[in-house]
Amino acid sequence: MIGVVADDITGANDVGVMFTAGGYTADVYSYDLPLTFPLGRPDVVVLDTDSRLDDPATAYRKVREATRKLIDAGCTLFYKKTCSVLRGNVGPELDGMLDELGQDFAIVAAGFPKNGRQTIGGIHYVRGVELAKSEFRNDPVHPMRESNLVKILTAQTRRQVDFVDHRVVSEGPEFLRQHIERARTRCNYLVIDVVDQNSLKTIAEAVGDRYLIGGSSALGEELPSVLGPSSLGSHSLPVAPYDGTGILCAAGSLMPQTRAQVEMAVDRGALAFELDTVRLMESDDSSFLLAKLSESIVKEMQAGRDVVVHTSSEPEAVAVTKKLGTARGLSNTAVSRLVSESMAQVVKACLEATGQRRFLIAGGDTSAAVCAELGIKGMRVWREIQAGVPSCYSLDGEPRLFVLKSGSFGQPDFFIQAIEHLKAPDAN
Repeated sequence: MIGVVADDITGANDVGVMFTAGGYTADVYSYDLPLTFPLGRPDVVVLDTDSRLDDPATAYRKVREATRKLIDAGCTLFYKKTCSVLRGNVGPELDGMLDELGQDFAIVAAGFPKNGRQTIGGIHYVRGVELAKSEFRNDPVHPMRESNLVKILTAQTRRQVDFVDHRVVSEGPEFLRQHIERARTRCNYLVIDVVDQNSLKTIAEAVGDRYLIGGSSALGEELPSVLGPSSLGSHSLPVAPYDGTGILCAAGSLMPQTRAQVEMAVDRGALAFELDTVRLMESDDSSFLLAKLSESIVKEMQAGRDVVVHTSSEPEAVAVTKKLGTARGLSNTAVSRLVSESMAQVVKACLEATGQRRFLIAGGDTSAAVCAELGIKGMRVWREIQAGVPSCYSLDGEPRLFVLKSGSFGQPDFFIQAIEHLKAPDAN
């Protein structure tokens, strides 16, 4: 098996679907839960540490524990999935995996061309814009004010960091492999430029199963063709057919991509409800606010209407929410978690009241909170809807079919496509 450690649930699914696109099966678990493999051992097992918002020491510890679990499960190739723009505890988490494996070298490929992430000359770009000038510059928890990946990683680790220019990659896998072997004598982390999908193919052929891999999920799509085909075969979807109840979509992300997706879904007929984060922070007891919101949503879902519930996204509302949180002694991270947990309570109430077992969640923090609230302990990646965004089904007695989407992934029509996918009898 290939063992992967991801720092949030949407990233875990993202890397899982990259491998399934190459013909492998992938299961996703929380790192602190038993690996039960109810459908048999997959080709890829992904453990989510939910550590992007943790302090560095906690993230390091979680990744070491997750890596040990993967070793004990019999994994022989290891992959540290990071945010595709290196938000979070990238250095401590890579360090944790290297330390647990007893190794001293990893390659880092953050590029994901299909989602507009490129690394050129060590500088990272988001849809042609330098990272520090992109929408991630003002990320509410991890503002990205640097575009040089070597500098970003160097600031988070005591290990040595270097990079490989795209012109080396363009010379082919054998040339790149030789370059990597020379580079590993002078550094511990080697950031590799990714310009396009051909870059990833070359990197996969050069790397194979020789080194620990770090970075975005994109390399996972190319590795199966290098490592060999799966022998597990295909399987059917074990989820009850769609029953006509409206699909619930919950958006906790503030990313412009998610906002555009919400707007298009509403333009095409979905009903919108807002979780008022200002009122949420002003309230000493939010239960009444959440119950009234859930009641309104349930009524529409039972009538067969698709619903999008989203958090306040206007800059003024976001600023006031943070200010109120500060007045209550909460950090921005704590405010984010409180909002995500409140959204998760609404989702659970609506799904339980309607019996709906198919849903869509946008935003990594919100996705993690919903899975925890619903008691989803493991999932198998099912079908890719758009680049890096799959559907999954839960590994339990009565499986749910759902989509957990990173806030910055997907085209404007993603919600529309995802709703159609969730309503299909076999979700193809």
